[in-house]
Amino acid sequence: MQKSYVQIDSKDNIIVAITNLEKGTVVTIAGKDVTLKEHIKQKHKFALVDFKSGDEVFMYGVLIGKAMTNIAAGCAITIENVKHASAEFNETKTEFNWQAPDVSKFENRTFNGYHRDNGQVGTANYWLVIPLTFCENRNLDVIEAALSEKLGYQTLKDFSVDTDALIQQYKLGSSRDKILNTPILTTHEEMTKNRVFPNVDGIKFLKHDGGCGGIRQDSETLCKLLAGYIANPNVAGATILSLGCQNAQITMLQNALKAINSDKPVHYLEQQQSLSERHFIEEAVKVTFLGLIDANEIFRKPAPLSKLVLGLECGGSDGFSGISANPALGYASDLLVALGASPVLSEFPELNGVEQEIINRCITDEDSKKFYALMRAYSAAAVAVGSGFENNPSPGNIKDGLITDAMKSAGAAKKGGTSPIVEVLDYTEQVTKPGLNLLCTPGNDVESTTGLVGSGCNVVVFTTGLGTPTGNPVAPVLKMSSNTALYERMNDIIDINAGTVISGEDSIETMGEKILEHIIQVASGTLASKAVAHGNNDFIPWKRGVSL
Repeated sequence: MQKSYVQIDSKDNIIVAITNLEKGTVVTIAGKDVTLKEHIKQKHKFALVDFKSGDEVFMYGVLIGKAMTNIAAGCAITIENVKHASAEFNETKTEFNWQAPDVSKFENRTFNGYHRDNGQVGTANYWLVIPLTFCENRNLDVIEAALSEKLGYQTLKDFSVDTDALIQQYKLGSSRDKILNTPILTTHEEMTKNRVFPNVDGIKFLKHDGGCGGIRQDSETLCKLLAGYIANPNVAGATILSLGCQNAQITMLQNALKAINSDKPVHYLEQQQSLSERHFIEEAVKVTFLGLIDANEIFRKPAPLSKLVLGLECGGSDGFSGISANPALGYASDLLVALGASPVLSEFPELNGVEQEIINRCITDEDSKKFYALMRAYSAAAVAVGSGFENNPSPGNIKDGLITDAMKSAGAAKKGGTSPIVEVLDYTEQVTKPGLNLLCTPGNDVESTTGLVGSGCNVVVFTTGLGTPTGNPVAPVLKMSSNTALYERMNDIIDINAGTVISGEDSIETMGEKILEHIIQVASGTLASKAVAHGNNDFIPWKRGVSL
């Protein structure tokens, strides 16, 4: 049965409205009756106690803000009466104990993946075409036009637009009304059976705006990220296009690949050494075609669930994200940790306020100190340009009940479950250890997802309360809604509905198990994520400037 309000933690002095609550409604929390003094919108919060200006506000059991004015019990918590505040933290960790969940339902389960020579297993099998500088983006477009459709890799949605029908009506001299009433949408299924290379899921073209200009460190970071994409278990090999004079030199990428021990086939082409642009493109098409022939020799085979490297992502969050979707994904993360897999939690600006909890969960002192240093440096960089973590919530977040960064962060951190943290990684560092990993990325959805896959994630689950079409060129991205209304409204781009937790149909645990079952299907290639089916290939490298 759906509740109309909830106190998430016994320490909380603000309460979440699960449904719209009318003024005058009497709510009872831990034996205390509170009469609402105003209408409280669904997903928003109201005061459980009388606040004086300066009093601390708690939610999820942590400090999330301070009262800016006196707030009477039963009044709404808003950006006008509460400001961001977060708890202090230090690099010294305290004792931490973890009780692993029961994984008997998933023991001995497998997924069908692509086995690589280094022991990794991909959930997909792609060939990459990558420019080392934005100057080569046009050539990528030409190569994509030459290969994708002919080989059966055109991106198909669940509909197509027949513009030719409009052109025909125009040439016939039809009236505007006739043109407006001409049907142009046709539905169809993705015709994978027409692929020349059935064991290759696609050719992905990683266009970007980097590789030259900016600072040299940007190009170095870009090459490390691109090396991570080539090394990702979902990738069979790559074709690299270099202009020749850019900052991101071929040797820089080769050194980055060597540093992570990647020996996948990579073809390097330099335009300034070519006879002409035509010869350059011709050679790129030919070596890519030969790479696809080799990649097609790899077949899906059973692999243990321990080979899953799961990216934990959120974006377009709402007031329910930290109650339904994020903790359910956190439980799925805990299940995978208990099974020997490697979930990865990122988005460091959205760990603001829960730093001490994260530090306490680090297994080693080295990692707790590394996380401490990364968070302090990130925060200082934001302040240095006149911003700060408190500016992280978006207008959409605020409208749907997330009014401070600490409130948003406390809910976002739930994606990481409750397990120990085995390693803290800086941006582009590779996941190598089983267990929960922490990866420094921005909170920006696409930059963070791009970073997760660049560090080795072979599947990503992306929670959202407002809706997002975000995908990735290499790893399937599963979108999960925090509420049923969103799932029903944007079912064309949302894969999983965690709104059943809000309605009471599912517990956090049963929803977490459903998430893992869905992951297994997608990892096996028996079910396509909607982002993959729609061709959402979002790829934005982080230049390590301030991005919240």
